[in-house]
Amino acid sequence: MDSLITAAARALAAGDPFGALNRVALRDDAPALALRGIAMAQLGDLVRAKALMRRAARAFGSKEAAARARCVVAEAEIALVSRDLGWPAKSLDAARATLEAHGDRANAAHARYLEVRRLLLIGHLDVAERKLAEPDPPHLPPALRAARELLVAGISMRRLQTKAARAALARAARAARQAGIPALSAEVESASVVLNTPSARLVARGEERLLLLEEVEALLASKALVVDVCRHVVRDVRTVIPLARRPVLFALARALGEAWPADVSRDTLVARAFRGKRADESHRARLRVEIGRLRAVLGALADVSATKHGFALVPHRTREVVVLTWPVEEKHAAVLAFLADGESWSSSALALVLGTSQRTVQRALDSLATAGKVQSFGHGRARRWMTPPVPGFTTTLLLPAPLPGD
Repeated sequence: MDSLITAAARALAAGDPFGALNRVALRDDAPALALRGIAMAQLGDLVRAKALMRRAARAFGSKEAAARARCVVAEAEIALVSRDLGWPAKSLDAARATLEAHGDRANAAHARYLEVRRLLLIGHLDVAERKLAEPDPPHLPPALRAARELLVAGISMRRLQTKAARAALARAARAARQAGIPALSAEVESASVVLNTPSARLVARGEERLLLLEEVEALLASKALVVDVCRHVVRDVRTVIPLARRPVLFALARALGEAWPADVSRDTLVARAFRGKRADESHRARLRVEIGRLRAVLGALADVSATKHGFALVPHRTREVVVLTWPVEEKHAAVLAFLADGESWSSSALALVLGTSQRTVQRALDSLATAGKVQSFGHGRARRWMTPPVPGFTTTLLLPAPLPGD
């Protein structure tokens, strides 16, 4: 490897893409193409970066398997940043195996971390945790140590283990300082902000207040009966009752939880459960049926008792009932939660992480665009959507991943 390539590689490792480009911008050999692709990715020109990495992979040829594998890993990272989540994971696994076979354990670890990041993004926490638990090579570079600790923190935050998340972020900050890469330190700092901004809203006894993530953790570990709007479950510390597929029952449970310890009138329950329809005898009859179903579903946690004016929730094992909901409620809150990370998303990627159809996501995006809450650029398959993050709020609880006990 010649001196210019070596110097460009060192510049990239130090987070200096302009220094790298100054050395290889006019060259078209395979190593120079790869370094130019990485530099363009660091500068944010992901389309050009992806094209350069593909050219580099072809230029290396079949005899330079390790170099081609590094290009595949770089292209996967570009796809992840571009929120192109449909890239073939098998190609990344094959590249990782090639790198391990050639003794490049640092880049092999980086490939594994990319796959963990993708799994974390789409909410597959168990698989991500298992992959991250695989043994790492000794003496990882500081930048990779920081990347690993960020993944540990991300999993811990989604598991509502704030103490472990803070410890991982502290280790990530130390590793980022050792690496001397400002962008990496900024990423660690951005992740730390999540722990210090409201992540949910508590409704209890007619009053509301915002909660930090550690307060949510404490709430779910308490004896309170929680109607969790973020996950569509009713739970206490020992039992979780999912109601995501029973929206009428969950609407009733939420209305009863928000009013507790008071009761809720039958007309109000009809309006909440049946989308604002005017109550008549048929609706009242249906309400009685749905209340009976809710009573049966919640049998382990609470009873639903009839009162003179309506119904009230009567918990079995606690003296406190609360409703946990998003800090800011929106009609398409889940879509906004992902767009709030500041990255540009395709509708197909959003459909993948939300577990719904691309057409459903597209309708939501069109509605949000009409309201001026999101914007798009590009056309066809290259179309991307984004929005600035909501100031002062974190979206951790909106991510589709199970909480402890789910």
